[in-house]
Amino acid sequence: MTLVLGALAVGAIYAIVAIGYNIVFISSKTFNFAQAQLMMVGAFVAYSGLVSWNLPWVVVLLIAGAIVAVVAGLEERIAVRPVRDPHNILVTTLGVSILLDGAAQLIWGTQPLTVPFVAGDRAINVLGGRAYPVELALIGLACLLVALIVLFTRRTKYGMALLAIAEDREAAQLRGINVRALAFAAFVASGLLAGFVGLFVGPATFAVSTLGASLALKGFVALAIGGFGSFPGALVGGIVVGLVEVGAARYLGGDFVHLMIFALLLLVLMLRPAGLFARAKERMV
Repeated sequence: MTLVLGALAVGAIYAIVAIGYNIVFISSKTFNFAQAQLMMVGAFVAYSGLVSWNLPWVVVLLIAGAIVAVVAGLEERIAVRPVRDPHNILVTTLGVSILLDGAAQLIWGTQPLTVPFVAGDRAINVLGGRAYPVELALIGLACLLVALIVLFTRRTKYGMALLAIAEDREAAQLRGINVRALAFAAFVASGLLAGFVGLFVGPATFAVSTLGASLALKGFVALAIGGFGSFPGALVGGIVVGLVEVGAARYLGGDFVHLMIFALLLLVLMLRPAGLFARAKERMV
């Protein structure tokens, strides 16, 4: 049970990255390669606020969310909006991710930094296993985020507008939806989310300049398994990747972790190319 709880916590991190990918994807059909790096920045800001500045946890939460939201908004304005070819956006957002990696190294260095968690770091007994408070918080946070986003997209006017954009961008514009404003808001929301969760991810992974690259790859695998545009799929995909990663490391060895993850990805793509929770639709054009 200890192994399962650890795997669920790792999978929750990948699921949160995939959720950030989806927030941007459904609003603009854009894949933001810098999403994981935004979460990395949130973890570093959490370290600075809690350790260097000795600020209260709630204040650090607000500061991290605000800073990363601003960075995400600047990314949309500079690296996404001026680019007309959607395929080139992959290159520009990848450039932003490299820029953020370099900036993190210059500001905070290359050594892993310990981010304290508000609930402490003493393991507790859960369902016959042992887990740290941050691991339980990550599992609950991922589930809560999916539930809130699903309610938002199905029960609110702006959420349904985002779904309309995802379904047919031109038709949404003709119906009076401000597509550009919602796309910008989605980028800012994904940055705000990345800043908030940095206070949860940092204590579990440490704040380190290589964090973004490792999370980006496995978050993408989680998204591909669950299905682009599906938030429940992102959660399930992240959990599956976490279980496979921890199980492979425990029973096969660390050298087989990446091999097993991509073997799972290839299997899903062969059987369900659109992902487990997404449906491929034919459309008359």
